[in-house]
Amino acid sequence: MTTFRILVVGAGQTGTPLLRQLLEAPFVQVLGVADLDLSLPGITLARSLGVPVTDDYPQMLERYGATADIVIDVTGQPSVREALRKHMVDSGNHRTVILHERIALLMMSLSAGALVEGRHGDVAYA
Repeated sequence: MTTFRILVVGAGQTGTPLLRQLLEAPFVQVLGVADLDLSLPGITLARSLGVPVTDDYPQMLERYGATADIVIDVTGQPSVREALRKHMVDSGNHRTVILHERIALLMMSLSAGALVEGRHGDVAYA
């Protein structure tokens, strides 16, 4: 593997700084970014760098899910996590990993050298 191919679902307070780090990493290819609010800073950032954006994450999964290594969910919405998991099962995708927001915050905290707080608090991974 020469790059990590990533989809990001959520482009708000947590998603934007994470997206910034991903876009700066030479070993990461961001395939797409989804959020219901296309006016968020993460969407603007992705667009400015030519990364496909959408307000329809299921459509993004249909288009790029089979080639993505990781789907990062930073929405804080249990219903989104469940829909992501269901899509992977229904599509037979056993290769792509869904990365929970808490893991994303851990990675960002390690990179920053200090705890990075998320907007959504303790979101359970049920």
